[in-house]
Amino acid sequence: MNASMRYNRQTILPEIGENGQDKLGKAKVLVIGAGGLGAAILPYLAAAGVGEIGIVDDDSIEISNLQRQVIYKTEAVGKYKADEAKAMINELNPLVKVNSITEKLSGNNAIQLFENYDIIVDGTDNLAVKYLINDACIVTNKPMVYGSIFRFEGQVSVFNYQNGPTYRCLFPDENSQSANCRDAGVIGISVGIIGMLQANEVIKMILEIGDVLKGRILVYNVLNNEQQKYDFEKSSDFKLDKIAFEEKYKTNENQVEEITFETVLSQIDNEEILFLDVRNQDELPKITFKNNIQIPLIQLENEIENLDKNKTIYVYCQSGIRSKLAVELLQKNKFDNVKSIAGGALALIEEIKI
Repeated sequence: MNASMRYNRQTILPEIGENGQDKLGKAKVLVIGAGGLGAAILPYLAAAGVGEIGIVDDDSIEISNLQRQVIYKTEAVGKYKADEAKAMINELNPLVKVNSITEKLSGNNAIQLFENYDIIVDGTDNLAVKYLINDACIVTNKPMVYGSIFRFEGQVSVFNYQNGPTYRCLFPDENSQSANCRDAGVIGISVGIIGMLQANEVIKMILEIGDVLKGRILVYNVLNNEQQKYDFEKSSDFKLDKIAFEEKYKTNENQVEEITFETVLSQIDNEEILFLDVRNQDELPKITFKNNIQIPLIQLENEIENLDKNKTIYVYCQSGIRSKLAVELLQKNKFDNVKSIAGGALALIEEIKI
């Protein structure tokens, strides 16, 4: 297969040339998440000739994903995203080595994975995972290409690049809350644009050309086509070595116990059980059974004294992400019998038909 013909349209650019193409071919990039952002990031990195691409995603394809995760076909529903993304890249550019990792990124595997790649790309919509990626990048001294979507607006930045600011410099509050695409809604065009901007940052870093978004965040609005760039400084004194990282993340992961909605249905009227809804007040559907209380995650720390430590508390949010953060917060405050409901309210209502 003639590689020179495949990459001809970019190697004729004087900023790239054969030397730049060689840099791309030697680069190793790890993409965390093969959802909407990943669906835009992956084909452009592969088409450009990035030599090795890792894809980390333990999720399977749902029919609702196809509205924005455009690399998947209808017949792929139910299959692993990482495996299907690998198959797509193999068809697009068989010169690229692709590693499909159908595991959840965690404190148990992040460091080992990151050490094998040059650049780490955040394609997630999970706030807790973004902190995990950032912290693993600090430990392994890897740049993190950040992307985030909220409804019609997206953000892109590059953290931990050439001793630049990290994710914690811009977002120091680890206990803040942020809705994901499933909770807040998203249009496919948004993730496509932001994902391609992330891929662009990766390619610029590999080629050592252009101005990388180090110490700057780009904010793009798809409704009015306006974009702004904001500067931010390296301000965090957050330091982390491998041992501290493992203590922080392995402990947290082991502490948060999840249960399924089937397990809790018989407890709806049990006075010894409390169901804690940590969604915002305006989120639907409403859950109204008698041993249910609603305290939004952002208010939980201030209202924690309203909860009975003697009760078993089942925590849920909309889809099972914020509830894990709430469980960690409760456990730090000496609540022993706390569990997170996997899938959250969306899973619960399917069974109890509220």
